Amino acid sequence: MSDPSALAGVLEGIPRARVLVAGDVMLDRFVSGVVERISPEAPIPIVSIQSENVMVGGAGNVARNVVALGARAALVGLCGDDATGATLRAQFAALPGLDSHVVVEKGRITTEKTRFFGGSQQLLRADREVSAAPGAEAAKGLLAALDAGAKGAGAIVVSDYAKGVISAQVIARALQHAKKNGVPLLVDPKGKDFRRYAGAAVLTPNAGEIAGASGMPVGSDDTVVAVANAVIEQAKVGAIVATRGAAGMTVVEKGKPPVHLKVRAREVFDVSGAGDTVMATLAAALAAGASLVQAAELANVAAGIVVGKVGTAVAIQSEMLEALYARDLLAADDKVVDLASALERVQRWRRNGDTIAFTNGCFDLVHPGHVSLLNQARAAAGRLVVGLNTDASVRRLKGESRPILDEAARATVLASFATVDLVVPFDDDTPLKLIEALRPDVLVKGADYTVATVVGADVVQSYGGRVLLATLVPGASSSNIVSRIGAGQRQNRS
Repeated sequence: MSDPSALAGVLEGIPRARVLVAGDVMLDRFVSGVVERISPEAPIPIVSIQSENVMVGGAGNVARNVVALGARAALVGLCGDDATGATLRAQFAALPGLDSHVVVEKGRITTEKTRFFGGSQQLLRADREVSAAPGAEAAKGLLAALDAGAKGAGAIVVSDYAKGVISAQVIARALQHAKKNGVPLLVDPKGKDFRRYAGAAVLTPNAGEIAGASGMPVGSDDTVVAVANAVIEQAKVGAIVATRGAAGMTVVEKGKPPVHLKVRAREVFDVSGAGDTVMATLAAALAAGASLVQAAELANVAAGIVVGKVGTAVAIQSEMLEALYARDLLAADDKVVDLASALERVQRWRRNGDTIAFTNGCFDLVHPGHVSLLNQARAAAGRLVVGLNTDASVRRLKGESRPILDEAARATVLASFATVDLVVPFDDDTPLKLIEALRPDVLVKGADYTVATVVGADVVQSYGGRVLLATLVPGASSSNIVSRIGAGQRQNRS
């Protein structure tokens, strides 16, 4: 994964972005209850209904996800003049940051999908819909709505659910605005002929859709890449972002190495609308200036969040930041950073409500005393930053024979601890500059110090922070270990 700080920087730019979403809008209805018995009429469960909720779906859910990330969205779609259409328009009107340009066609049936749940298990989906093309007047209204919605858009999305809205004329008009404004056109495709989307910057098919469009099997990473490249050439599009369920996502751009992204979800409760979340995040990130790979990485994070919720859910910025910096999702290599990167991460953690603990040392030949210190420090705050003396600093403090392990090895060992969130090497004899810059809430040192002798204690206490003297493990010392090794070697020689 890219540096989480860089991805978080993209997220911070999203509120300045605007995305046009055009496509098939629909209403998602969720009926939830409990199942306690089987019907005597047929071998089917009886759901005792406890609640019923409605949400916008289809292209509407893409727009909803865009505004949940903090961007503005313009939505172009079509609904009927029925009760479902009225409910849908009311839902759009209630979404802050959304400019609705939904055309109403008299006599049309508004698409509605009703899902029935027993607990967290989906039991049945019932659809009410029509897939007919709109009449001449409504078709003209859709093109006018596209013209209005495209103003100021940094990305354009075509969300095709094959319900009649995405005609050749709509695709051509969307592509015209994308080219005129120099912004990417992203398409969530349907059907087997992707050539109708020629000129699009990005297509986002799932594994089944890309296999159907190419007539080729999709399984391994290599076959997905081969199929994606074939579709890029055949359909004349710029890139494919293939969503592959449990296999994650694959990004294939013409002339660039493919990128495979692993699934980020911890638990999966409901995949409804996950593709909409991927599309929305891709578009919002690209509109904010991200590369396609960065946008896909953020989309992968967002998808991992929403599949852990029931219903057509959204991912919000705070959840995205938490997921980006979650300890179990942050690789050890990503934990070793310079001071500038550490400051960025600490600022984001604080915005999420985390407190910061700081400790420091040489950590040469890590022993149980070090483990105890790190555990105590991590227990004192939401995040732990460790200052690590560089090789040059250790030599000045302990002599030319130290350290035993070089700086890279010591940093790798520290970063492998789940209790450690960041490792920041420093070249000074003391960590005072780090402490002054990071302003930790808790400064931790061993109990062989006093508060008066802890470097930086006065700085931390001056702004209301505290100093923690951690309990020591008797006899645990790197210097003692080195001395015993040396004594053993001398004894063997004698």
